[in-house]
Amino acid sequence: MFELGTGKYDITAFKKGIGMMGYGMHFNTVEEIETHLSARAFIIKDPSSSKKIVFVNAEICFITISIKSGVVKELQERYPQFGYTTDNVMLTAQHTHSAPGGYSHYGFFNLSIPGFVPEVYQTIVNGIVEAIVQAESCMQPANIYLNTGVFEPDLEVAFNRSLKAYNANTEISKIDERKTNLAVDREMTLLRIDGVNGEKIGMVNWFGVHTTNISNDNTKICYDNKGYASAYFEEDIIAASEQKNFIAIFAQGVAGDISPNFIWDKKKKWMRGKFEDDFESAVFNGKIQYTKAKEIYESATKNQPLKNKIDYALMYADFSNIKPDTAYTNGKDVQTGAACLGVSFFEGTAEAPGMNDTLGAISRFLSRVIKNYEFVKTVFLSDEKRNKIRDKYKIHGKKDILFETTERKVLGTSDIKNMIIPSWVDKGIETFKKQYSNGSLNKPWTPEVLPLQIFLIGELAIASFPGEITTVAGYRLKETILSILKKRGITKVVLSSYANAYCGYVTTFEEYQCQLYEGGHTVFGEWTLAAFQTKFKELAVQLLKKEEERIIDKSVVPIEFTQEELNKRSYSEV
Repeated sequence: MFELGTGKYDITAFKKGIGMMGYGMHFNTVEEIETHLSARAFIIKDPSSSKKIVFVNAEICFITISIKSGVVKELQERYPQFGYTTDNVMLTAQHTHSAPGGYSHYGFFNLSIPGFVPEVYQTIVNGIVEAIVQAESCMQPANIYLNTGVFEPDLEVAFNRSLKAYNANTEISKIDERKTNLAVDREMTLLRIDGVNGEKIGMVNWFGVHTTNISNDNTKICYDNKGYASAYFEEDIIAASEQKNFIAIFAQGVAGDISPNFIWDKKKKWMRGKFEDDFESAVFNGKIQYTKAKEIYESATKNQPLKNKIDYALMYADFSNIKPDTAYTNGKDVQTGAACLGVSFFEGTAEAPGMNDTLGAISRFLSRVIKNYEFVKTVFLSDEKRNKIRDKYKIHGKKDILFETTERKVLGTSDIKNMIIPSWVDKGIETFKKQYSNGSLNKPWTPEVLPLQIFLIGELAIASFPGEITTVAGYRLKETILSILKKRGITKVVLSSYANAYCGYVTTFEEYQCQLYEGGHTVFGEWTLAAFQTKFKELAVQLLKKEEERIIDKSVVPIEFTQEELNKRSYSEV
């Protein structure tokens, strides 16, 4: 039996006029509130060892390194008696695109906001901390039940938006373009938490589908489909049992190429959900997730409770410089490289179009011209500089590089204020040029050093994923982790996405070659997945050892930003 506590706190950071995080469109701003946003926390403790973990899910787009570090710092300074560290705190997000942005310290993620917004950042940090404090105040003996279920094929809950890439994988059966609902991991994994006397304490489940029923023309804060699912579940249980502290988390699983939208809207020229009204579609999708979760929840107690064993480990890795294990590269000696974003990423998807066809074609043409120019230039460079250029294009393969966020370049130039893309093309470009000119973009624009974390709860492993991963890539990574941890009695691995940090997408090598949206945002090159498999394997191996025998390198850490840098690119200063 475990000891367990739950907490929930409001994180609705309403600041009129700022951008929302997710679509990257300057007109997708905060003007009203449709639903309030919450952070939900579970604390789980093993009484026999006194080890404990806290799992938090926030109704925002993704967790950033700055949010995680801010939460841990607050907990350690205000509540040192709780014993929280970076290692035993896992922060995740359910990925709504209709929540305020501006809470990353990395410049690229704030361009459409525009800028860092201290009020949003602090509201999220404080709310998560308060949810954890609430959970600490109501710890009680509890049983945890693990159960799974599968969405029937006819349920209109999830669809693969990048079928060409999905079908490029060698291990799957090819899916007809009219059946994108089948190119989805339709399994939901669920934990039911009950008190010793049968009190209903909480539930958390993982299922991968984008929280994007509400499109980028929206100006109302909303928790979208997963938020509606949580609300329905909590209202249901509380009404039936009067357990007022019951919380229901609908966390993200493997969602990188999975959309809730499946109907072409002739008026808007993009994919939408079941109804023309986006909020109605979000409710519809949320009800499907809620109904399936309730079904799995109700049958969960037929299973034996999870064994009351808890363990955890966390490591950082620099994904700009990893040589993956050849077991994951078809025997090839390859490596990852500095972060680069491709033109296909900026072109968007069918549910969220980006730059138009003309601008996309021009950008792709310029990218290839620059590539040829840089190869010609290598003739006159030192061996070191020549190899650096050649390695970049080898590592990124078919990607037409537009942004080099580690090297701080756009279309090959580091002179951002004078780059050939004019400010009038996009508000984000205008912001970029202003922030570059005031000297606040002199560090990498996106993270290279990322946290990998694994929680073990009985027979379940929860692996935090600092981004979004596609369906087949998720299958492969889960199998990599399970192949190691089954030696510890683990029978199930879930990937909890948008956790602890955000680096973009991760596709399989085969999907990457298609260079669709997800491949264009797989920033460390075509072998990024192999790098994640390599590093998660290393972490899992350490969990096979006794705690005192584990060797986890703590010298690799993310960069830090000064308050002066943040002030220069804060919303109020832009």
